[in-house]
Amino acid sequence: MSALAEKVLDVVVVGGGNAALCAAIEAAEAGRSVVILEGAPKAYRGGNSRHTRNFRCMHREPLSVLTDSYEEDEYFDDLIRVTKGNTDEELARLAIRTSEECLPWMEAHGVRFQPSLSGTLSLGRTNAFFLGGGKALVNAYYNTASDLGIEVVYESQVTHVEIEDGRFNAVEVEISGGAKQRIEGRTVVLASGGFQGDIDWLARAWGPAARNFLIRGTPYNRGVVLKDMLDQGADSVGDPTQCHAVAIDGRAPKFDGGIVTRLDCVPFSVVVNKHGERFYDEGEDVWPKRYAIWGRLVAAQPDQVAYSIIDSKSANLFMPSVFPAVEAGSLEGLAEKMGLPADKLRQTVDAFNAGCRDGAFHPTELDGLATEGVEPQKTNWARPISEPPFYGYSLRPGVTFTYLGLKVDGTARVTMGGRKLENVWAAGEIMAGSILGEGYLAGFGMTIGTVFGRIAGQEAAKGAVLGENSHAA
Repeated sequence: MSALAEKVLDVVVVGGGNAALCAAIEAAEAGRSVVILEGAPKAYRGGNSRHTRNFRCMHREPLSVLTDSYEEDEYFDDLIRVTKGNTDEELARLAIRTSEECLPWMEAHGVRFQPSLSGTLSLGRTNAFFLGGGKALVNAYYNTASDLGIEVVYESQVTHVEIEDGRFNAVEVEISGGAKQRIEGRTVVLASGGFQGDIDWLARAWGPAARNFLIRGTPYNRGVVLKDMLDQGADSVGDPTQCHAVAIDGRAPKFDGGIVTRLDCVPFSVVVNKHGERFYDEGEDVWPKRYAIWGRLVAAQPDQVAYSIIDSKSANLFMPSVFPAVEAGSLEGLAEKMGLPADKLRQTVDAFNAGCRDGAFHPTELDGLATEGVEPQKTNWARPISEPPFYGYSLRPGVTFTYLGLKVDGTARVTMGGRKLENVWAAGEIMAGSILGEGYLAGFGMTIGTVFGRIAGQEAAKGAVLGENSHAA
């Protein structure tokens, strides 16, 4: 490690997930010397990318495993709906347009895709699924990085990004808990994620309720680099209370449960809080466009918990859960097992059932099968919860990543006081709030990370050449 500290690298990449890897690969392929400083141990490398499973991609015709077409305006309209317009249109459209060229690039660098599986068929046109999941993608990129001679240092926590007069000089880093070292570079790409792993920071933003949140992803994204940059005056973007948060199984671990803890039963259920009361339309839209709002909805309920109740008709209509559902032969029996007030749950379900109307049920598309005279209304897939056995899942907010981040431009350049820093770029979750002001669109985090990771790597490679020439002069 002393040898690394004694030389000036062309590109220092802070982080070890998808965005960081894309940046590192692009810079190395441009002929620059690159180091990846990954805060996690090798077995946990890759950040939240380890847990991902797909990439949302624009395409004008069938592309790889993607069917038909998914063009820019439709993609952008989908984003506008989930973000309620809280996005930077220029950066969003850049991410969308560039995604089309990213998929072949990903395949050329070892990523393999598969067609949509049962339970994800509604995404076959819009999202390309990774064969082997996110861990396979991460491993493919690390193999590519090794082939390119990129040095990777694990358990390397960057504690400070040294910036003077608008220019990056070095990072201070602790390797495996050792003494701080200073690593110099001509350029830096910051791709170290959000702050969701720091529960105290979440609680400062959200209030005490955040201590009941579960963190779906890596515990190593604690926002150390983000805080350091903000403390130095880097321009910020996004709201600290906005995040990608989904409803996950209440039995999931505090950290790192990943995508398998997500529950996809909500559209076919009634969802109640601890008092047995419904609080939102379970059938508002197809699940890939609405699953990400349910984390915040559950977070707003007493004790940050909710319960999804289905009957035997719906038990096989969604992706299997990692934990088996709680099962009972009656609603009252299910309520007892789940700690819910039985009389109130019965009252809620009976009122819901009375509001259901006859009609065609289509589980994979909006069917307009809505309730009448029930508040809140369920606008699609509303069928009586009436056929035993009955099943229940506890729900808690599962935070994937936070949206407070660094403001960037279309070249992924970080700004400070409204001025572009000379040689600092950012990619991935640390800047995703530029595009995701609120809400989430399935697979779009990978789109942002891939697009801006590649841009950051390309720009840093150019900047390193300029820095080298400047230094020589």
